[in-house]
Amino acid sequence: MEKSAHKLELLKRIAALEKQELWHLDVEDDPETYPLMPDKIDYLNEKFSNKIKNKIANIFGARFFDKMIADRQLIIKEVRGIENFTAVKGGKIVTCNHFSITDNYAVWVALRDYMDGKMLYKVIREGNYTNPPKPFGLFMRHCNTLPLSSQKSTLVKFMKAFAELLKRGETILIYPEQGMWWNYRKPRPMQEGAFYLAVRNKAPIVPIFITMEDSDVIDSDGFFVQEYTLHILPAIYPDESLSKAEAKKDMQNRNYEAWVKTYEEFYKKPLKYGEQ
Repeated sequence: MEKSAHKLELLKRIAALEKQELWHLDVEDDPETYPLMPDKIDYLNEKFSNKIKNKIANIFGARFFDKMIADRQLIIKEVRGIENFTAVKGGKIVTCNHFSITDNYAVWVALRDYMDGKMLYKVIREGNYTNPPKPFGLFMRHCNTLPLSSQKSTLVKFMKAFAELLKRGETILIYPEQGMWWNYRKPRPMQEGAFYLAVRNKAPIVPIFITMEDSDVIDSDGFFVQEYTLHILPAIYPDESLSKAEAKKDMQNRNYEAWVKTYEEFYKKPLKYGEQ
């Protein structure tokens, strides 16, 4: 099968961004968006109508991705280290490398039987909420998503909701690399947001790193469907003996180092950027 020209172009863009060390930029052509105003978001689904939409969206979302699993378009080969997740009681932040629209569902599948009936909350970019990519609008807006916003008043609302969710014992997924790099296997240097939120809320981070292997299935773009192994790593706690700035950087460094160690052990090679 001929490979998708779009996906081949994405791979070229990824190689160029890697060479320039522009780790956080997205390689996709994101649609135009507009600022998310505070009256347009109900982070905690306090309105009855949003509670209903949330239930419906999660039902349809599960059906959509479960069909992908049944059709072997999403393959979760193995989950390692679930004891590192269950050892952390109460609210927590989960970090994960971001390389596919399916990676958050893979995280959910790995964790859902150990979450006492709770849902997984996902921090997403503003544009994925205000102008979501088709056909994922329902999921992006109502599947327990927490959109960031360029509007200060909305960001204040986000911060309050984030803190409340952690107090309730929820699990919140953040992609610290920020942009999605399609099927990119290496860990990327991270943005500081997840670690700022962890220190601010005195919350632990449970790092997850997903490794990939080619399956025997070819997708509709002419590439091998990837088999995922989810590595759930030991929790990282804020060091209260440090200043907030130092504690944030310490968590950021430890998360990245844990991902690098996992990458090198799984693929049996040192991490080198600019090389395949």
